[in-house]
Amino acid sequence: MGWTWPSTVASRPSEIAPKPRPGEPDGALATSSVVGLARPGPDLSFPSGPTALEIPMNPTTQSELIRFARTDAGSTVIDVWPGSGDWTRLFTDIVGPEGRVYGFVPAELAHFKSDPVGRMRALAAEPGRENVEVISADLVALPESSRPLDVVWLHLFYHDFHTPLLQTRGATAAAFNQAVYERLKPGGLYVIVDHVAAAGTGTSHAESLHRIEPAAVRKEVEAAGFVLDAESTVLANKVDQHSIKVFDPSIKGETDRFAYRFVRR
Repeated sequence: MGWTWPSTVASRPSEIAPKPRPGEPDGALATSSVVGLARPGPDLSFPSGPTALEIPMNPTTQSELIRFARTDAGSTVIDVWPGSGDWTRLFTDIVGPEGRVYGFVPAELAHFKSDPVGRMRALAAEPGRENVEVISADLVALPESSRPLDVVWLHLFYHDFHTPLLQTRGATAAAFNQAVYERLKPGGLYVIVDHVAAAGTGTSHAESLHRIEPAAVRKEVEAAGFVLDAESTVLANKVDQHSIKVFDPSIKGETDRFAYRFVRR
């Protein structure tokens, strides 16, 4: 498509996302909106009727983040913990019939009453979604793709590796990061978006505030062999003091979020 990939974009977003069901991680709840971006990108026209996106999104921010992930026609992407499939739908439209998107529902979360596997199978059955494949397995046993894997995408989910929800089921950040490294092709990208925690807090607020310090994420991911390729500020918000839960009405939808793009060399 010939886009110019940005390394950083300074913009102020606002997020519109409901609180997840009790016990569910918030990573499935996209996402954000932003104004003032004139850079051309893919046509992210949203469907209407029964296939409409459940959560309002502004296409310019979604376009910006997808470009940040360097997703293009023919790409192969794993969308980890896709929830209702908002990001999966966007990726399938971008990669086209020659690409592939895996909606990966971790087995550790597949038991939720929301039936995440069933929801993704329904998405895959939508007209034009023939390039979607639904998979469910243990997080640390990230399934191998039959195609060279270009991108692994985590949206507002990484912090959950540091909560009892996953830890009691044996899923650790170190093991998952290593699995991602092994599955990606050389030059493949690992993209992580999450809520910012205060400097010096590390992973200690992952459970209480649903936040994680970016430096802690970088340290863990680089320990698996990845190299930080770029950081986007498209979701930055300097007003956020990083001290309250992301669902608090005073900050909900306005949290400071980081976006890291790591590369496997």
